Amino acid sequence: MWWYIDAISDDGQHGITIIAFVGSVFSPYYAWANQRSPADPNQYCCLNVAVYSPGKKRWTMTERGGKWIYRDEERFQIGPSQLHWDGQALIIDIHERAVPFFQSVRGQIKVYPETLFNYSVPLDAGKKHRWGPLAPTARVEVQLSNPNIRWHGHAYLDSNEGDEAIDQPFLEWDWARALMSDGSTVVIYDVREKSGKNSLLALRFTKSGQVEDVSSGPRYALPMSLWRIKRHLRSEQSPVKVIQNLEDTPFYTRSILGANWLGENIVAMHETLNIPRFSSTIVRLMLPWRMPRIPKFLS
Repeated sequence: MWWYIDAISDDGQHGITIIAFVGSVFSPYYAWANQRSPADPNQYCCLNVAVYSPGKKRWTMTERGGKWIYRDEERFQIGPSQLHWDGQALIIDIHERAVPFFQSVRGQIKVYPETLFNYSVPLDAGKKHRWGPLAPTARVEVQLSNPNIRWHGHAYLDSNEGDEAIDQPFLEWDWARALMSDGSTVVIYDVREKSGKNSLLALRFTKSGQVEDVSSGPRYALPMSLWRIKRHLRSEQSPVKVIQNLEDTPFYTRSILGANWLGENIVAMHETLNIPRFSSTIVRLMLPWRMPRIPKFLS
Protein backbone atom coordinates (compact mmCIF):
# COMPACT_ATOMS: atom_id res chain seq x y z
CA MET A 1 0.00 0.00 0.00
CA TRP A 2 1.17 3.52 -0.64
CA TRP A 3 0.11 7.15 -0.27
CA TYR A 4 1.23 9.51 -3.01
CA ILE A 5 1.53 13.31 -2.92
CA ASP A 6 2.73 15.60 -5.66
CA ALA A 7 2.80 19.38 -5.71
CA ILE A 8 3.85 22.21 -8.02
CA SER A 9 4.60 25.75 -6.88
CA ASP A 10 2.34 28.60 -7.95
CA ASP A 11 5.14 30.07 -10.06
CA GLY A 12 5.86 26.71 -11.74
CA GLN A 13 9.52 26.75 -10.68
CA HIS A 14 9.41 24.06 -7.99
CA GLY A 15 7.93 20.61 -7.52
CA ILE A 16 7.94 17.78 -5.02
CA THR A 17 6.64 14.22 -4.81
CA ILE A 18 6.32 12.16 -1.64
CA ILE A 19 5.32 8.49 -1.43
CA ALA A 20 4.88 6.63 1.86
CA PHE A 21 5.04 2.85 1.39
CA VAL A 22 3.88 -0.06 3.54
CA GLY A 23 5.29 -3.10 1.78
CA SER A 24 7.08 -1.07 -0.90
CA VAL A 25 5.94 -2.34 -4.30
CA PHE A 26 9.24 -1.19 -5.81
CA SER A 27 11.46 -2.76 -3.16
CA PRO A 28 13.84 -5.45 -4.42
CA TYR A 29 14.23 -6.63 -0.81
CA TYR A 30 10.46 -7.17 -0.48
CA ALA A 31 10.35 -8.96 -3.83
CA TRP A 32 13.20 -11.29 -2.85
CA ALA A 33 11.60 -12.03 0.54
CA ASN A 34 8.28 -12.88 -1.13
CA GLN A 35 9.98 -15.47 -3.32
CA ARG A 36 10.57 -17.61 -0.23
CA SER A 37 7.22 -17.11 1.52
CA PRO A 38 4.69 -14.30 2.02
CA ALA A 39 6.61 -11.49 3.69
CA ASP A 40 5.30 -9.05 6.30
CA PRO A 41 4.79 -5.71 4.50
CA ASN A 42 5.49 -3.81 7.74
CA GLN A 43 9.10 -4.96 7.44
CA TYR A 44 9.49 -3.11 4.13
CA CYS A 45 8.45 0.52 4.61
CA CYS A 46 9.97 3.71 3.28
CA LEU A 47 9.39 7.38 2.57
CA ASN A 48 10.30 8.42 -0.96
CA VAL A 49 10.91 12.16 -1.34
CA ALA A 50 11.85 13.79 -4.64
CA VAL A 51 12.63 17.50 -4.62
CA TYR A 52 12.60 19.34 -7.95
CA SER A 53 13.99 22.85 -7.56
CA PRO A 54 16.54 24.65 -9.72
CA GLY A 55 19.97 23.49 -8.60
CA LYS A 56 18.57 21.64 -5.59
CA LYS A 57 17.25 18.29 -6.80
CA ARG A 58 17.15 15.57 -4.14
CA TRP A 59 15.98 11.94 -4.00
CA THR A 60 15.46 9.82 -0.86
CA MET A 61 14.08 6.29 -0.52
CA THR A 62 15.62 4.54 2.49
CA GLU A 63 13.78 1.36 3.45
CA ARG A 64 13.29 0.35 7.09
CA GLY A 65 12.00 -2.68 8.97
CA GLY A 66 9.38 -3.05 11.69
CA LYS A 67 11.57 -1.71 14.49
CA TRP A 68 11.48 1.70 12.82
CA ILE A 69 7.76 1.78 12.00
CA TYR A 70 4.68 2.97 13.86
CA ARG A 71 1.24 3.67 12.40
CA ASP A 72 -2.30 4.23 13.59
CA GLU A 73 -5.36 6.10 12.30
CA GLU A 74 -3.62 9.49 12.40
CA ARG A 75 0.12 8.88 12.18
CA PHE A 76 2.61 6.89 10.15
CA GLN A 77 6.20 7.04 11.38
CA ILE A 78 9.06 5.70 9.26
CA GLY A 79 12.34 6.06 11.11
CA PRO A 80 12.95 9.75 11.88
CA SER A 81 10.27 10.91 9.39
CA GLN A 82 6.53 10.84 9.84
CA LEU A 83 3.16 11.76 8.35
CA HIS A 84 0.26 12.75 10.58
CA TRP A 85 -3.22 14.21 10.18
CA ASP A 86 -4.03 17.11 12.53
CA GLY A 87 -7.70 17.46 11.54
CA GLN A 88 -7.09 20.09 8.89
CA ALA A 89 -3.88 19.15 7.12
CA LEU A 90 -1.61 16.23 6.37
CA ILE A 91 1.71 17.21 7.94
CA ILE A 92 4.85 15.48 6.68
CA ASP A 93 8.03 15.84 8.74
CA ILE A 94 11.03 14.79 6.67
CA HIS A 95 14.39 13.78 8.12
CA GLU A 96 16.13 11.71 5.42
CA ARG A 97 19.37 11.32 3.49
CA ALA A 98 19.47 11.66 -0.28
CA VAL A 99 21.22 9.22 -2.57
CA PRO A 100 23.79 8.87 -3.97
CA PHE A 101 25.66 11.60 -2.01
CA PHE A 102 23.77 11.35 1.33
CA GLN A 103 22.82 15.04 1.52
CA SER A 104 20.44 15.88 4.34
CA VAL A 105 16.79 16.37 3.36
CA ARG A 106 14.91 17.98 6.22
CA GLY A 107 11.81 20.06 6.64
CA GLN A 108 8.04 20.03 6.81
CA ILE A 109 5.31 19.81 4.18
CA LYS A 110 1.69 20.71 4.93
CA VAL A 111 -1.06 19.54 2.57
CA TYR A 112 -4.45 21.23 3.03
CA PRO A 113 -7.24 19.34 1.21
CA GLU A 114 -9.93 21.46 -0.40
CA THR A 115 -12.29 18.46 -0.55
CA LEU A 116 -11.78 14.98 0.92
CA PHE A 117 -13.00 11.97 -1.09
CA ASN A 118 -13.87 8.44 0.00
CA TYR A 119 -13.58 6.92 -3.46
CA SER A 120 -11.90 3.73 -4.66
CA VAL A 121 -11.93 1.86 -7.97
CA PRO A 122 -10.16 -1.32 -9.20
CA LEU A 123 -7.34 -0.87 -11.69
CA ASP A 124 -7.22 -4.49 -12.90
CA ALA A 125 -9.73 -7.02 -14.19
CA GLY A 126 -9.21 -9.23 -11.12
CA LYS A 127 -10.01 -6.29 -8.80
CA LYS A 128 -6.95 -7.00 -6.67
CA HIS A 129 -5.48 -3.52 -7.09
CA ARG A 130 -7.39 -0.41 -6.06
CA TRP A 131 -6.76 3.30 -6.43
CA GLY A 132 -8.51 6.34 -5.06
CA PRO A 133 -7.69 10.02 -4.56
CA LEU A 134 -8.07 11.28 -1.02
CA ALA A 135 -7.55 14.96 -1.81
CA PRO A 136 -7.26 15.43 -5.57
CA THR A 137 -7.24 19.20 -5.13
CA ALA A 138 -5.25 20.69 -2.26
CA ARG A 139 -2.96 23.54 -1.26
CA VAL A 140 0.56 22.92 -0.04
CA GLU A 141 3.17 24.70 2.06
CA VAL A 142 6.75 23.51 1.55
CA GLN A 143 9.32 24.54 4.17
CA LEU A 144 12.63 22.72 3.85
CA SER A 145 15.77 23.63 5.75
CA ASN A 146 17.93 21.20 3.73
CA PRO A 147 17.91 22.15 0.93
CA ASN A 148 16.78 25.65 1.84
CA ILE A 149 13.46 25.94 -0.04
CA ARG A 150 10.18 27.71 0.76
CA TRP A 151 7.14 27.83 -1.50
CA HIS A 152 3.35 27.49 -1.78
CA GLY A 153 1.39 25.76 -4.51
CA HIS A 154 -1.27 23.25 -5.45
CA ALA A 155 -1.09 19.58 -4.52
CA TYR A 156 -2.66 16.19 -5.09
CA LEU A 157 -3.00 13.20 -2.70
CA ASP A 158 -4.09 9.65 -3.50
CA SER A 159 -3.63 6.06 -2.31
CA ASN A 160 -3.08 2.63 -3.88
CA GLU A 161 -3.47 -0.80 -2.34
CA GLY A 162 -3.13 -4.33 -3.66
CA ASP A 163 -3.63 -7.95 -2.68
CA GLU A 164 -0.75 -9.17 -4.86
CA ALA A 165 2.45 -7.85 -6.43
CA ILE A 166 1.95 -5.33 -9.24
CA ASP A 167 3.91 -7.53 -11.67
CA GLN A 168 1.15 -10.16 -11.54
CA PRO A 169 -1.56 -8.45 -13.64
CA PHE A 170 0.03 -5.33 -15.12
CA LEU A 171 2.16 -4.74 -18.19
CA GLU A 172 2.37 -0.95 -18.04
CA TRP A 173 0.39 2.16 -17.27
CA ASP A 174 0.35 5.88 -17.95
CA TRP A 175 -1.06 8.11 -15.22
CA ALA A 176 -1.61 11.84 -15.25
CA ARG A 177 -3.42 14.50 -13.25
CA ALA A 178 -4.06 18.19 -13.85
CA LEU A 179 -5.69 21.10 -12.05
CA MET A 180 -8.49 22.63 -14.13
CA SER A 181 -9.50 26.29 -14.33
CA ASP A 182 -12.62 25.71 -12.19
CA GLY A 183 -10.58 24.23 -9.34
CA SER A 184 -11.48 20.62 -10.10
CA THR A 185 -8.85 17.96 -10.82
CA VAL A 186 -8.91 15.53 -13.73
CA VAL A 187 -7.07 12.21 -13.48
CA ILE A 188 -6.39 9.78 -16.33
CA TYR A 189 -5.24 6.22 -15.62
CA ASP A 190 -4.43 4.34 -18.85
CA VAL A 191 -3.70 0.71 -17.93
CA ARG A 192 -2.46 -2.24 -20.00
CA GLU A 193 -2.56 -5.74 -18.49
CA LYS A 194 -0.55 -8.86 -19.36
CA SER A 195 -3.79 -10.55 -20.42
CA GLY A 196 -4.15 -8.04 -23.25
CA LYS A 197 -6.99 -6.18 -21.53
CA ASN A 198 -6.76 -2.40 -21.65
CA SER A 199 -8.68 -0.19 -19.26
CA LEU A 200 -9.08 3.57 -19.02
CA LEU A 201 -10.17 5.79 -16.17
CA ALA A 202 -10.82 9.44 -17.02
CA LEU A 203 -12.38 11.19 -14.03
CA ARG A 204 -13.03 14.71 -12.83
CA PHE A 205 -13.09 15.35 -9.07
CA THR A 206 -15.04 18.54 -8.41
CA LYS A 207 -14.73 21.01 -5.55
CA SER A 208 -18.26 20.05 -4.44
CA GLY A 209 -17.23 16.40 -3.97
CA GLN A 210 -18.62 14.90 -7.18
CA VAL A 211 -16.84 12.29 -9.32
CA GLU A 212 -17.60 12.57 -13.04
CA ASP A 213 -16.59 10.51 -16.06
CA VAL A 214 -15.05 12.74 -18.73
CA SER A 215 -13.81 12.38 -22.28
CA SER A 216 -10.10 11.78 -22.65
CA GLY A 217 -9.26 12.12 -26.32
CA PRO A 218 -6.98 9.86 -28.37
CA ARG A 219 -3.74 8.40 -27.09
CA TYR A 220 -0.61 10.20 -28.29
CA ALA A 221 2.90 8.81 -28.19
CA LEU A 222 5.50 10.92 -26.42
CA PRO A 223 9.23 10.91 -27.16
CA MET A 224 10.92 7.85 -25.69
CA SER A 225 12.82 8.37 -22.48
CA LEU A 226 16.61 8.08 -22.34
CA TRP A 227 16.06 4.54 -21.02
CA ARG A 228 13.88 3.82 -24.10
CA ILE A 229 10.57 3.63 -22.23
CA LYS A 230 7.53 4.18 -24.43
CA ARG A 231 5.16 6.68 -22.86
CA HIS A 232 1.79 8.08 -23.87
CA LEU A 233 -0.82 10.64 -22.88
CA ARG A 234 -4.40 11.14 -23.99
CA SER A 235 -5.33 14.59 -25.20
CA GLU A 236 -8.21 16.16 -27.10
CA GLN A 237 -5.78 18.04 -29.31
CA SER A 238 -2.22 17.56 -30.47
CA PRO A 239 0.58 18.09 -29.99
CA VAL A 240 1.25 16.85 -26.46
CA LYS A 241 4.28 18.73 -25.18
CA VAL A 242 6.98 17.59 -22.76
CA ILE A 243 7.58 20.64 -20.56
CA GLN A 244 10.07 19.03 -18.18
CA ASN A 245 11.43 15.55 -17.55
CA LEU A 246 11.67 15.01 -13.79
CA GLU A 247 12.69 11.35 -13.50
CA ASP A 248 14.11 9.01 -16.12
CA THR A 249 14.83 5.51 -14.78
CA PRO A 250 15.06 2.02 -16.28
CA PHE A 251 11.40 1.26 -15.45
CA TYR A 252 9.49 4.52 -14.99
CA THR A 253 9.43 8.14 -16.01
CA ARG A 254 7.93 11.22 -14.37
CA SER A 255 7.34 14.37 -16.41
CA ILE A 256 5.40 17.60 -16.58
CA LEU A 257 3.41 17.71 -19.80
CA GLY A 258 1.21 20.12 -21.71
CA ALA A 259 -2.00 18.78 -23.27
CA ASN A 260 -5.65 19.64 -23.88
CA TRP A 261 -8.36 18.20 -21.64
CA LEU A 262 -12.01 19.22 -21.75
CA GLY A 263 -11.20 22.08 -24.09
CA GLU A 264 -8.52 23.54 -21.80
CA ASN A 265 -4.79 23.72 -22.29
CA ILE A 266 -3.49 22.09 -19.12
CA VAL A 267 -0.22 21.31 -17.36
CA ALA A 268 -0.20 17.71 -16.12
CA MET A 269 1.96 15.66 -13.80
CA HIS A 270 2.56 12.39 -15.67
CA GLU A 271 4.12 8.99 -14.96
CA THR A 272 4.74 5.90 -17.05
CA LEU A 273 5.49 2.58 -15.33
CA ASN A 274 6.92 -0.35 -17.31
CA ILE A 275 6.41 -3.54 -15.27
CA PRO A 276 8.58 -5.98 -17.29
CA ARG A 277 11.51 -3.61 -16.89
CA PHE A 278 10.87 -3.33 -13.15
CA SER A 279 10.66 -7.13 -12.78
CA SER A 280 13.89 -7.84 -14.65
CA THR A 281 16.77 -9.27 -12.63
CA ILE A 282 19.26 -6.64 -13.75
CA VAL A 283 17.01 -3.74 -12.70
CA ARG A 284 16.33 -5.28 -9.29
CA LEU A 285 20.06 -5.67 -8.78
CA MET A 286 20.49 -1.98 -9.64
CA LEU A 287 17.74 -0.73 -7.32
CA PRO A 288 19.66 -0.91 -3.99
CA TRP A 289 21.82 1.97 -5.22
CA ARG A 290 18.69 4.13 -5.31
CA MET A 291 16.76 2.39 -2.53
CA PRO A 292 19.14 1.53 0.33
CA ARG A 293 17.85 -0.47 3.28
CA ILE A 294 18.78 -0.05 6.94
CA PRO A 295 20.71 -3.28 7.75
CA LYS A 296 18.80 -6.05 9.48
CA PHE A 297 20.94 -5.92 12.63
CA LEU A 298 19.83 -2.30 13.08
CA SER A 299 16.17 -2.90 12.24
